[in-house]
Amino acid sequence: MATSTLLAIVIPVAVVLIAAGVALWLLRRRRALRERFGPEYERTVADEGSKRAADSELRQREERHEHLDIRELPADRRHRYEEDWITVQQRFVDDPKAAVDSADGLLTHLMQDRGYPTRGYEDQLRELSVEHGRTLEHYRAAHEVNERSGEGRATTEELRGAMVHYRALFDELIGTR
Repeated sequence: MATSTLLAIVIPVAVVLIAAGVALWLLRRRRALRERFGPEYERTVADEGSKRAADSELRQREERHEHLDIRELPADRRHRYEEDWITVQQRFVDDPKAAVDSADGLLTHLMQDRGYPTRGYEDQLRELSVEHGRTLEHYRAAHEVNERSGEGRATTEELRGAMVHYRALFDELIGTR
């Protein structure tokens, strides 16, 4: 077989194999992001407009997260937060709106103590998404009710639901699940 014929066969086969390898690698990276971020992956795809842009955004979040000093709480701080949460829950009976607002504030302090930036709600979502992507919908739902509550547009049942949502993130951040 002539060298030119051999090259005409080997080069296209090599190109196809390399392209297949790259495609497989990209699919595995995307699957890893989808598994890590859970529902946050699809939300980011919708927000960014494409899977490629979402992948880039989520990888940037992972890189920023690597530089954060996220730490576990010492037992005494964890116990104090648990006591504070009980107080917030007890307050719900007499003043649901204030209790939901206190729960939001308590979570912000907890995030800060754990080492998460707390500059603003959107930043909190981005930073929490790396390790807590599956719980973020709880935080979003609770925060939205809290904002509507501040405008006097939330029912007591919605406020109760917000407490349940805040509790889900609280439990995850405090380390009880």
